[in-house]
Amino acid sequence: EVQMVESGGGLVQPGGSLTLSCAASGFAFADYAMNWVRQTPGRGLEWVSTISYSGGATYNEESVKGRFTISRDNAKKMLYLQLNSLKPEDTAVYYCNSVIAGYPYWGQGTQVTVSS
Repeated sequence: EVQMVESGGGLVQPGGSLTLSCAASGFAFADYAMNWVRQTPGRGLEWVSTISYSGGATYNEESVKGRFTISRDNAKKMLYLQLNSLKPEDTAVYYCNSVIAGYPYWGQGTQVTVSS
């Protein structure tokens, strides 16, 4: 079945960096756009970034402001999100997501906590 498994979250100080990964399986990864979405109790679900099947990237500039970079490795069926200059407001559960055959699929999420 379709499966997406996030990893790489953790506790980091403000200004620090993390790399999040999403391992995909069970579908033709190279044919689909992939998304990163994050969730907080206060703001709910918030779109972070999208990468096309060919590697073109878009970002939520209000949230990211040039600090994050999305990438993918189609041969490895991996999606990445590089988080730099992290702020406390980046604290959230980060999910990878894709719409496959018209149905949205989600990973289980990975927790990012930015705190001193």
